Amino acid sequence: MKEKKKSSFEWILEFAGEKKSYYVISVILSVLSVLCGLVPYYIVGHIIEGIVTGVREPGYYIRDIGIMAVFWCLHAVLFSLSTYNSHKGTFAVLASLRRKVLAKLASVSLGQVKDRDSGEYKSIIVDRVDGIESSLAHVIPEVFGNLFGAVVMMVCMIAVDWRMGLLSLLVLPPGMLFMSLMMVGNEKWTAEAMKRGNELNRTAVEYINGIEVIKVYGQTRKSYSRFTEAAKNAAGIYIDMMRHYNFDQNMTFALMPAGLIILIPAGVVFMMHGTMDLTTFIMSCVLCIGEMQPMINAFSYLDDIQMADSVISDVTRILELPDMQRPEKMTQEPCGSEIVFRNVSFRYGETEVLHDINLTIHENAVNALVGPSGSGKSTITKLIASFYEPGEGEILLGGVSLRNMPLEECARRISYVAQDNYLFDMSIMENIRLGRQGASDEEVIQAAKNCGIDAFIRSLPDGYQTIAGHGGSHLSGGERQRICIARAMLKNADIIILDEASSYADPENERLVQESLSHLLAGKTVIVVAHRLSTIADADQIILVNNGRIEASGSQDQLLKSSDLYRRMWQAHMAARDIA
Repeated sequence: MKEKKKSSFEWILEFAGEKKSYYVISVILSVLSVLCGLVPYYIVGHIIEGIVTGVREPGYYIRDIGIMAVFWCLHAVLFSLSTYNSHKGTFAVLASLRRKVLAKLASVSLGQVKDRDSGEYKSIIVDRVDGIESSLAHVIPEVFGNLFGAVVMMVCMIAVDWRMGLLSLLVLPPGMLFMSLMMVGNEKWTAEAMKRGNELNRTAVEYINGIEVIKVYGQTRKSYSRFTEAAKNAAGIYIDMMRHYNFDQNMTFALMPAGLIILIPAGVVFMMHGTMDLTTFIMSCVLCIGEMQPMINAFSYLDDIQMADSVISDVTRILELPDMQRPEKMTQEPCGSEIVFRNVSFRYGETEVLHDINLTIHENAVNALVGPSGSGKSTITKLIASFYEPGEGEILLGGVSLRNMPLEECARRISYVAQDNYLFDMSIMENIRLGRQGASDEEVIQAAKNCGIDAFIRSLPDGYQTIAGHGGSHLSGGERQRICIARAMLKNADIIILDEASSYADPENERLVQESLSHLLAGKTVIVVAHRLSTIADADQIILVNNGRIEASGSQDQLLKSSDLYRRMWQAHMAARDIA
């Protein structure tokens, strides 16, 4: 049987966890607040009755006014307490929601994460989630409270005069009709608004990230025009939505409080026939006003409900992505760190990029992956690092399939140093410590010394406490790479993957990076992706990848003799070095 899809309200309660009691308390307080706010309507009716019937005693009115003031104060106090509790519950929901999304991104394959633009993730996790804080904090208690209050007022009206009570409800069907018309096509409008909002985020991120290129090539006006066009499109959809909703929304809120148009003539007829007295007529009219006000208040939150539902839907689409299927515990201990590919194929979307790969990565040796750009070298390393799962075949580490190893165990055994090394906007000390949480300052410093960067770090304004900047923006490419190598060294994993680890370094920094790597690689199983063939000429095994297949493998001398492609690549590389 197909599992029933959770509603947005059920998701909210799940996100709230133990804090859902705040919402329960908030709803109870909201109901009490609304009821206290309705009592003055009855008292006003009572005061008008006294005026009409000629009551001259001041105490009669003073008492009623005092009671009315007490209930208005209670209404305000209870409303404040309700809002306080609902905000506490909402902050718990937003925090839980963000934690769950980030945890989910870590448990799914990298391909599924990269299917969405980073600007879209930022929009959902930061902007859109922030946008529903006010909605959640007010919608849940106030909609429940106001609807309950409206029902109570209906019962009171029927108790006063059942005919007037039923007549007051005649405005509901046309009001609900226009409300239903307003909701027609809402999903389409919401989806288009989300699409245009995501496009605006993507364009903004692209513009900011590419500002250097834009300035260098004088494309400021053209690039900025793309951003302004995206901004206009994003704003335009909301203008169109308001035009679409305007008539039906206005009719809804015009009809809902219009019960008196029916009650006044009906009450006059009843009094003319002697079936209703004046005081009952007055009380019915006053209660009618109080009956529709909470209902109008509840319906006024429709936009907030739609917004919250849209955001929760975006979030749950991420949370419902399938996790990488890995066990929670190890069932078999790997023997060594040899890596074997057996008939492995892999595709990005509909495009297959690796075809029936059979390959052995020797342990305690340097294994170099070379080949033309786009041949699949980096994809092979990402499969080893469990960023992706192979579509077909299996990958064995020490005789154990990676599918049978927890992700945490794979992460513990493998260090991955990429060409686009990333540092977080925190101290260099903490950036290196990411390699092994709980490492002491002395261990971090020793890793930096082993990489030959201790002196460089101490020369910075705040030494190891210097902030690296977003993405390591305060440091050069070579400096970032050496810090990332120190991080990998601190981790001390059995398997080291170097994906063009020195590609961004200048000649001087490349020499320093290579020296750092020599400390890191000793006695490890190493997989190196390289375009500069001279850097891997002494590798124990060179694996030539071409068009998603293993074309050849062996030592430098063996490949120069047996592979025309490798020989051409080597000759082109040496010619380029001679020119340089």
